[in-house]
Amino acid sequence: MKPIIKLSYVFVLMCAIVCNVNCKEKAMKGNSENDKVTASNTVTISRADYGVTKIGDKVEEFTLTNKEGMVVSIITYGGRITSLKTADKEGRMENVVLGFDSLAQYEENNPFFGALIGRYGNRIAKGKFSLNDTEYTLAKNNGENNLHGGLIGFDKVVWSVEGTEENDNSASLKLSYLSKDMEEGFPGNLKTTVTYTLNKDNSLDVLYQATTDKTTIVNLTQHSYFNLSGDFSQLILDHKVEINADKFVPVDGSLIPTGELAPVEGTPFDFRTAKLVSEGINADNEQIALGGGYDHCWALNNADAGYRSVAKAHHPGTGRTIEVFTDQPGMQFYSGNFLDGTLPRPEGGVYAKRSGFCLETQHYPDSPNQPNFPSVVVTPEDKYETKTTFKFYTK
Repeated sequence: MKPIIKLSYVFVLMCAIVCNVNCKEKAMKGNSENDKVTASNTVTISRADYGVTKIGDKVEEFTLTNKEGMVVSIITYGGRITSLKTADKEGRMENVVLGFDSLAQYEENNPFFGALIGRYGNRIAKGKFSLNDTEYTLAKNNGENNLHGGLIGFDKVVWSVEGTEENDNSASLKLSYLSKDMEEGFPGNLKTTVTYTLNKDNSLDVLYQATTDKTTIVNLTQHSYFNLSGDFSQLILDHKVEINADKFVPVDGSLIPTGELAPVEGTPFDFRTAKLVSEGINADNEQIALGGGYDHCWALNNADAGYRSVAKAHHPGTGRTIEVFTDQPGMQFYSGNFLDGTLPRPEGGVYAKRSGFCLETQHYPDSPNQPNFPSVVVTPEDKYETKTTFKFYTK
């Protein structure tokens, strides 16, 4: 009987070993399949409550993240980018856009940090324009001029969430806002949607779309302030900027275009070859003096070509670079001249003059009053659509 017991024991032991091996193989296969699912989900989007406005509107925050570690946070109040984290040449992740750490601060007067701008980005002279023989009067919220849509522009409203989407290559947040007929003095019910899309290659697309039921004017843009050093106590004078433009838009004393397009050659406005911001920002130049630095629109080259690369900014210390692509004819390069040291930074301290810069793709300022500028008129038969991309990398 003993040999039988031994054989039975051996048989049971062998079965256990085989079962153990098979289980491990199944487990390994299962883990591999799970890993594949996770790996394919390269860009994600999440939602959180952000707060409630003074008038009781709920504000949400959406965070888009890709596998490279780039993280973009957007709130529905003003469609604002509140944080954009990307790596430096050593792989360190830091936020590179100026902002606040509370909704209450965004509701107070601030220089449009991270906001969507509309209906009309930039200035309209004396707050007036004519369309089809009708004169329209807008708020004068920038001296004698209208700026960035008026007293309650698109930066100061809560946008609706049309939907979110994520896949192997990108994650998108689609926001919408209905600007009613004569809101801030602009004609027509304007339905606007803006879709932010973070891609796996560290590019952020901003797609603007709008339709109207009455002929109107539209000029939308995005007003993030960048500081690629990731250290907002440092100024942006050590950034190198390149703008593909042979001409820029000179302005008068109230920063309204004179109507001409002037050559950049031989002026501080020549960024056709990358150069430090510090090289020309304090130059003895009338236009520099009027803007308090750079606060001008460049007439971008190859406007007929549509969507193309138009500008770059590079921070030599961290290696971070931002490249701008757009189908727009112009871009406002603003060097943060009106930051005055009164606004608090989330990490402590204050935002000093020139601690951030903007690259606002758009039509030219005051286009409704400048017959020689590209038209900003949109009719009920038109669909306004334009795309800008901010791509981040290191070198």
